[in-house]
Amino acid sequence: MTQSRQSQVSLSDTPYYHCISRCVRRAYLCGEDKYTEKSFEHRRQWVVERMHYLASVFNIDICAYAIMSNHYHLVLHIDEYANNKINHKEVCERWCRLYSKPILVERWQNNKTTSEAENKAALEIINGWRGRLADISWFMRCLNEFIARKANKEDECVGRFWEGRFKSQALLDEDALLTCMAYVDLNPVRAKMSNSVETSEYTSAYERLHGVAQQQEKPLAYPFNKKPLFGFVGDEHEENPQGIPFSLLDYLELVDWSGRIIRDDKRGAISIQHPQLLSKLGLDSETWISLASSFGKDYQGAVGSLEALAEFASHTGKRWIASKNQLRRLH
Repeated sequence: MTQSRQSQVSLSDTPYYHCISRCVRRAYLCGEDKYTEKSFEHRRQWVVERMHYLASVFNIDICAYAIMSNHYHLVLHIDEYANNKINHKEVCERWCRLYSKPILVERWQNNKTTSEAENKAALEIINGWRGRLADISWFMRCLNEFIARKANKEDECVGRFWEGRFKSQALLDEDALLTCMAYVDLNPVRAKMSNSVETSEYTSAYERLHGVAQQQEKPLAYPFNKKPLFGFVGDEHEENPQGIPFSLLDYLELVDWSGRIIRDDKRGAISIQHPQLLSKLGLDSETWISLASSFGKDYQGAVGSLEALAEFASHTGKRWIASKNQLRRLH
């Protein structure tokens, strides 16, 4: 039974969510289509540009991403604090970069409302927009609708481009966040689209290493102030909570090490030395590889420790979380 998106998001438990959207009708988001012999590689740039543009509008940060041939992955961070901090005028300015402005709100901005009732109605609209600026459903809607319209126009067809609603997973603790980000960044390696992390274009790991999404960056289709990927704060996260609580160097080392283990043609050649970050998390290599290899297919709805899953279930009105048995076997 399909669950409402509201029942899958609990900001009191976590601000981190893993989102996946997949194409229908054997449609190609990107890559080479062997049936039509057409290349859709340029669409990767569409996704990355739109994704970064939306991050500059929403109070949502991008932690990790990977743009594949018929689907994409995003790990998002909802910045509830920043969303509550911005004033009404900034909410209007941001939202109206995406959608047209109602006359009532325009009158309120220009101090031309004539009654308290008009002021109240305008503020209700603006507060509704504020909620949307920290809503992953609206973020994904603004991303997917834009890409679908451009792709359908290019393909000269109508109808669905995406399978339906995007899939989301709540990442309830640091282990789940780190594992999911590594899983996302390693998608091109597992799909044999790339030989290494540093050559995996259109992933967050590549962008963190090179500062761009692809080797030969194209000019933006429309100019905007590009918001950087959500940063790593390392051991300083207690003083500065706004950031991923790991070192970027440790994370990149861990992703590279995991990629060498997961790839079939490299499995026997990897060093047995553990990355520093595994010891910090209390994970051994076997547990880490089991988590990172099966993250996409074995865990649904939410990922975290058994204790975190129990709290998330109670906060979202669930009696059971699907990944509980897998996690119990691992932990």
